[in-house]
Amino acid sequence: MARWYVARTKAQSERKALHNLLRQDFAAYLPSYLKRRRHARRTDWVPAPLFPRYLFVNFDAATVRWRAISSTLGVDRLICTDEFPLAVPEGVVEDIQARENDEGYVPLGRRLLFGAGDRVQVLSGALADLVGRFDCASDDERVYVLLDLLGRQVRVRVPADALAPA
Repeated sequence: MARWYVARTKAQSERKALHNLLRQDFAAYLPSYLKRRRHARRTDWVPAPLFPRYLFVNFDAATVRWRAISSTLGVDRLICTDEFPLAVPEGVVEDIQARENDEGYVPLGRRLLFGAGDRVQVLSGALADLVGRFDCASDDERVYVLLDLLGRQVRVRVPADALAPA
């Protein structure tokens, strides 16, 4: 019976290992998500492995020559206990696959550390070092904060990662 197993890849070689496993007719799966990358005042989204240095391989350990996986280009080793590969609990990989969006990426929702009314400090930008009250989130990237400016409370929108507890 075919089960999912975990293969550890060499550093930065997840896609190379996936390609070579698929070329050898193994069913392999590399869950990915979109990671925000900032460089030179530019922000873009790039695909990244959900579990860096690991991917899943589906095979029947009783009938397949699974030792070839460890010598596949890009693979470091198959995760084993004693002499046999260690199977992933049933349903885990299927749950990850079910969470993928239309583009094939697993969406990761950002969990905000603040609730309405919490005191927060702005860490960067034009409003750096000001302390205010967290109001609400506008989307995954921006939040609203109430700041005391010029003698009154002003609602401003700032990047979510520019806040810290005050």
